[in-house]
Amino acid sequence: MNVYPVILCGGSGTRLWPMSRRLLPKQFLPLLSSRTMLQETVLRTRGVADVQSPVIVGSEDHRFLVAEQLREIGALPAMHLLEPVARNTAPAIAAAAWILLDRDADATLLVLPADHAVNRVDAFRDAADRAVRLAQAGRLVTFGIVPTEPATGYGYIERGSALKEGGYSVARFIEKPTRPVAEELMAAGSYAWNSGMFVFRADRLLEEVKRHCPAIHEATRRAVDAAKGDLDFFRLDKASFERCPADSIDYAVMEKTDRAAIIPVEMGWSDVGSWSQLWQMGKQDEQGNVVRGDVILRDTRNTYVRAESRLVTTVGVDNLIIVETGDAVLVAAMDRAQDVKGVVDELKKSSRNEQDSHDRVYRPWGYYEGIDAGDRFQVKRIMVKPGQSLSLQMHHHRAEHWIVVRGTARVTRGEEVVLLSENQSTYIPLGVTHRLENPGKVPLYLIEVQSGTYLGEDDIVRFEDRYGR
Repeated sequence: MNVYPVILCGGSGTRLWPMSRRLLPKQFLPLLSSRTMLQETVLRTRGVADVQSPVIVGSEDHRFLVAEQLREIGALPAMHLLEPVARNTAPAIAAAAWILLDRDADATLLVLPADHAVNRVDAFRDAADRAVRLAQAGRLVTFGIVPTEPATGYGYIERGSALKEGGYSVARFIEKPTRPVAEELMAAGSYAWNSGMFVFRADRLLEEVKRHCPAIHEATRRAVDAAKGDLDFFRLDKASFERCPADSIDYAVMEKTDRAAIIPVEMGWSDVGSWSQLWQMGKQDEQGNVVRGDVILRDTRNTYVRAESRLVTTVGVDNLIIVETGDAVLVAAMDRAQDVKGVVDELKKSSRNEQDSHDRVYRPWGYYEGIDAGDRFQVKRIMVKPGQSLSLQMHHHRAEHWIVVRGTARVTRGEEVVLLSENQSTYIPLGVTHRLENPGKVPLYLIEVQSGTYLGEDDIVRFEDRYGR
């Protein structure tokens, strides 16, 4: 028996704006520790009995970000599965199950969202081991979080009779309740929060998918059969995957099967769905404040303050959320934390870049960040990782001037190839084919000055690209 963590990396985390954005959502951020939430999720699976390398399910936009974060913790995935379109959790999990079953007839899936927090890792691992034993008996198992408050932001699960293999049968699933109903459920003592974490054998899951949602069963089988390898990624067939109903695994299978089981567990769990939850989970001072970054507080209570790029100070405030990034600041009442999503909706309507990306934009070769911009010019700071290179490309509307500030750059400019070291520079005229590479052992940093009539990122014509873009 082999247990494969299936890590679901979808989700936008809009309630955690301005940190979480479309190109860098919350699962790829270090919100609670020095590691990102994805990294913490993968690391907590180590120690589960018979655990194998993880299977990652994510989007095209984040594929290189995932690969780099896994490399940083020494995790080599068994498979990195790319969803061509978002279709909720049921198709994603079914596709992973098909792939694993094709490779391993005894494969057991430990399905985990990449953006959850767990404070008691030992309790998680113990629950996972118990859930695997239940799954081996043919059950489809969910983790039920013992509630600590009558929360209205989670679905609930009522446990049924005790099972001889351990855990309980599932009596019913309940949608997110009103506050009075949540209080009744918590008082009853037989209900748990629906965590969105599951364990089941691949073959048993697919049997239940076929029984209860045959459209997902057929479409995911076709999407896997027609999938193609792309570097280190496995790209599902788009036409087939698009035919999948966009259903959650709860709706498609768990609420309909008669084989559902629940393992109640207390493990300090949170889905980290808002800034107020981060405040609750953080280390509070004597006045109830949680701070990250360069922060000075005066006469401040029950407040969450996060400073990412500069000093933030407060005087005489209470029950606030204050989050500063390089290009945006959020100030919100603590009890309005869920409403931050509405700000992101407004940014989308206005086509503002602040909902999409940060000043620092990550690429498979490194990153770039904006320093200054004006009429017909833009200044960026670029970092290229050792041994990496940008695509061979040209621009129709802009010229570029590169100044190396640290490291060594190999520059292709038309037919010419030159090496530049610190304080050396080069000019790339409009329309000239060029490439930037880092042949050294240390990161390359340079300043790029762009000038021209149009400076958008879509003014790139690629001729060669090692990352398949």
